[in-house]
Amino acid sequence: LRATAVLGDQPLRGIALVVISTVFLSSSDATAKFLTGQLSGIEVAWLRYTGFLAVMLVAALVRARLKRGASPFRSARPGLQVVRGVALVGSALLFLAGLRSLPVAEITAIAFVSPIFVTALSIPVLGEKVGARRWAAAFVGLIGVLIIVRPGTSAFQTAALLPIVSALFWAAALVVTRKINGYDAPQTTMTWSAIVGFLILSALVPFVWETPNLTQVAVGAAIGLISTAGHWIVTIAYRHAPASTLVPFSYSQIIWAGLLGFLFFGTVPNAYMGLGVLVICGSGLYTAHRERMRRVPAPTGVLPAGGVR
Repeated sequence: LRATAVLGDQPLRGIALVVISTVFLSSSDATAKFLTGQLSGIEVAWLRYTGFLAVMLVAALVRARLKRGASPFRSARPGLQVVRGVALVGSALLFLAGLRSLPVAEITAIAFVSPIFVTALSIPVLGEKVGARRWAAAFVGLIGVLIIVRPGTSAFQTAALLPIVSALFWAAALVVTRKINGYDAPQTTMTWSAIVGFLILSALVPFVWETPNLTQVAVGAAIGLISTAGHWIVTIAYRHAPASTLVPFSYSQIIWAGLLGFLFFGTVPNAYMGLGVLVICGSGLYTAHRERMRRVPAPTGVLPAGGVR
């Protein structure tokens, strides 16, 4: 049976929740950047997923105790859930690897290129027809990324390629989420993502393991709790308003990322960064507008286009 989610007509509440979620996600990014300077990205991701899994297991136990609905471990699309979980792990690892070398605001802005990949992947995976206007918007977004990374100049860093590929994996997860939409509840999707990610990272982490101290363990747990809270808040937001209404406000994450990067790491965005962000945001806003015109329903459990994976 298809598990349907009832969307409320409360756009202001949805917008407020999305903005709040970007604060959580930006804080998680900044915290992860701090920790990647001390531990490998794989170990940081493992610590984060450990916290993520702990939260989802507690939620599952509470749900079972209250006997509310089906078990979050039971999926109508287990194969797609595994594919989604693998894509999220790949995105997270590449994103964390990029955080080692790039400012938080820059990597966050580049990560918002994911709608371009969503546009491309929606054709073979979802069977959608993409018109010239959406392709033009995607091309403009790519120009925005090129303005930020400036390939061929002395300012270019190969690390800038990491968030681009991370965005590709993230887009794949979003497209798969659309296919899962209506079949599994958001808690089921998040629980499967936590389990799949934890198992993959548990197999990888022994090869790079450095015993963390108590502070590092606490920071890693905080990353998991903060990012999980951010994802859960935005999931709730999408129950109050359609995606085309909420997506524009997800770009406020770039603002928070820039502020946190300045406060904690002393990084100041340059003019190229500002121009690239404007171009990427413009592309994303137009894409959201086209989604509204096409009257595409908001996918259940979709996460923001950027942020921690």
